[in-house]
Amino acid sequence: MSEPSPYPLGLRLAGRRVVVVGGGAVATRRVPALLDAGAEVLLVSPELTPALRAHADAGRLRWEPRRFVPGDLDGAWLVQVAVDDRLAAAAVSAAAAERRIFCVRADDRAAASAWTPAVTRHGPVTVAVLGGGDPRRAMAVRDAVRTLLSARRGPQLTDSVEEGAPLNTSGGRVALVGAGPGDPELITVKGWRLLTEAEVVVADRLVPGLLLDELRPDVELVDASKIPYGPSRTQEEINRILVERALAGRVVVRLKGGDPYVFGRGGEELLACAEAGVPVTVVPGVTSAIAVPGVAGVPVTHRSVAHEFTVVSGHVAPDAPASLVRWESLAGLRGTLVILMGLKNLAAIAATLIAHGKPPETPAAVIQEGTTAAQRTLRATLATVAADVESAALRPPAIVVIGDVVNALT
Repeated sequence: MSEPSPYPLGLRLAGRRVVVVGGGAVATRRVPALLDAGAEVLLVSPELTPALRAHADAGRLRWEPRRFVPGDLDGAWLVQVAVDDRLAAAAVSAAAAERRIFCVRADDRAAASAWTPAVTRHGPVTVAVLGGGDPRRAMAVRDAVRTLLSARRGPQLTDSVEEGAPLNTSGGRVALVGAGPGDPELITVKGWRLLTEAEVVVADRLVPGLLLDELRPDVELVDASKIPYGPSRTQEEINRILVERALAGRVVVRLKGGDPYVFGRGGEELLACAEAGVPVTVVPGVTSAIAVPGVAGVPVTHRSVAHEFTVVSGHVAPDAPASLVRWESLAGLRGTLVILMGLKNLAAIAATLIAHGKPPETPAAVIQEGTTAAQRTLRATLATVAADVESAALRPPAIVVIGDVVNALT
């Protein structure tokens, strides 16, 4: 007769003691999930890996630097044995069995009273796979499920994920999601998941179009670049839409190019929602200030070349009263200067930097539509970059990089 199948169960360990015996590689892998589940972890081992020591030093778990004794299981709900010594592991198993505590054993699954499944997580969904005692089989199935859950669209997705109501929603809320610099694959996994759950998406002009193409048909798409007001009124209207839709009980994603807080006015939108009592989740995005130079072969820092980088907005001319940038101070820095939204004022910016002591021969690069199929890169010097950009007919969106890193990898 075949061995009975294990009974699958999700353990709610928050505030409950879990004992981990062993401080090596296996424990290093298992402990983070226990901490994430809110367990009160007691770790018993004479030695710890550096990662486990960091958890202990931070107070996230209690460490007893000695060998296991049966009394360690008093008050425990679960024990994980992560040692190679079979006799020591068997002693822990015996003590657990006497106390009717489930015991996971890394050294002998057949002798364990519980198995740790191969796990993948996708937002509120946790998939745990048991492979009949074969961890390789379990991981292979787990990886296949992870691929399915991560797929942007596919016929195997259930209606509740593909077409149905958003997941894990109990009321209206807003997520400020950074979409990255242009390549749709550079949105974070969390950002994409929230996008699949959205009922309303308020999108910027620089958001990758392929992300919008993958929205469910019933999603309300608000193109923020087409709101017919001036800059300040446009932001007021965006704030109003976010709050209004959320208060109506809808799940809203404010999808922004790059990162919401890097010249994205995400702070203003968060404050507007907070004032109206709307819960907000902020999902950082890959910022173009670092990513675009990187894909163009320009690292913003490089050993022995630049130990600092500064990101500024160039949308206001250096001599304008509204400018908040101290260009004269930037001219004296030895590191990398990254300028966003500076193409229109590039000639004035370059002249100001040179006037305050920046060498005219300082390398400069301009990358248009970075990370996309339309990416173009121009290399020049500070003295010539504005004229070269005009001759090459480069257009926004573009990133300007000034500093020796421009030639560091050439």
